Amino acid sequence: MMLGGHSTGPERFGTPILAVSEVSGLICGLLDDARLHQIWVRGEVTNYRDHTSGHRYFSLTEGNGRSSALINCAMWRSYASELAFEPKNGMDVLAWGSVEVYEPQGRYQFIVREMHPAGLGERHLMVERWKQELDAEGLFDPGRRRALPTFPQRIGVVTSRTGAALADILSVISRRYPAEVVLSPTAVQGGGAHIEIAEAIRRIDGLVDVIVVGRGGGSFEDLFPFNHPDVVRAVAACRTPVISAVGHEVDTALCDFAADLRAPTPSAAAERAVPERREVLRELAGCGERMEALLLHRLAASQNEVEDLRGRMHPRRLARRINERMQRLAEHEELLRRAAVTRVQRERSALAEIRASLAGHNPLAVLDRGYCIVESGGKIARSVGDLEPGERVALKMKDGRASAVVEEITYDRDI
Repeated sequence: MMLGGHSTGPERFGTPILAVSEVSGLICGLLDDARLHQIWVRGEVTNYRDHTSGHRYFSLTEGNGRSSALINCAMWRSYASELAFEPKNGMDVLAWGSVEVYEPQGRYQFIVREMHPAGLGERHLMVERWKQELDAEGLFDPGRRRALPTFPQRIGVVTSRTGAALADILSVISRRYPAEVVLSPTAVQGGGAHIEIAEAIRRIDGLVDVIVVGRGGGSFEDLFPFNHPDVVRAVAACRTPVISAVGHEVDTALCDFAADLRAPTPSAAAERAVPERREVLRELAGCGERMEALLLHRLAASQNEVEDLRGRMHPRRLARRINERMQRLAEHEELLRRAAVTRVQRERSALAEIRASLAGHNPLAVLDRGYCIVESGGKIARSVGDLEPGERVALKMKDGRASAVVEEITYDRDI
């Protein structure tokens, strides 16, 4: 339709017509930017709503009146169940997650997977940064881990002198195995605790067979010193195998990754550090039984061998065996003499043939039949053409030499 000579349809803009789903798809593609995924966002909680399904819905704003910027957030039940605090409106938080779009409604939102109060969240970020740095140094490489000694004599413990962890470790070791426990005491929480822990580890390294580093359960703040790079590097540098036992089973500290073994609790670390006395005794008893059975078997086999030798060494049997061996020796001797005679005769025959052949080819053999050899100028004259009248020649015969003068040369024309 044309009004006043101008088009009223979409063609007047020269652009294609998009469906709503296509527009939503384009927005989705734009939100695939890596800068919007797996990021930390700090903001103030507003419009917080704890849904009966377990999901949490809220918004994050700049707060403090700095601007009116706002982003809608959702935290699904599986992530919300791991929250260590109860979010409230007006609370300053650090949230980790990704920006995603809900296509049916064309609405984007920040899907939160982890959230902490801002002060505590900053420490979480610090631990994450330390983890990346220490991992880049190779301190978390599983190939660095060593096996624990099977029968340790001295167990080193790095923990508080008054904490429950030490009591648990002493109780377990005294019950399981008679090993000596050497304490390297240290503070396990509070400012500067990481310095004491690292020093306590270095102080006991090399003096014991295995070291247990840890403490009982506590909050993230309580366990924070065991995340410090000073402690992690001290654990990694130990010549002695180290078991890390920080907090309860659900707790994780960076020193766990550098240790040769991570135990869920101090008591579990003590169980892994030493064997069970009853199991060792049971195994020793089994070894004794196996050794006894093996020894009896060897004795029985040796006795049978002795009886067999005794039977073979009986005088009559021995004489018969000697006669048999003598008879075999005589037979071998006769065979050797026959072989030797045969070989001598064969060698003599071969020698005679060689001698006859050499004699037949001996140029001096013809001298025995009345012939002589004529030499002229030191060379054998093979033809009268080699001689001249009046030339003095040498005659070689079978028993000596003579000299002569050629008087006349006659050629035999018939030859």
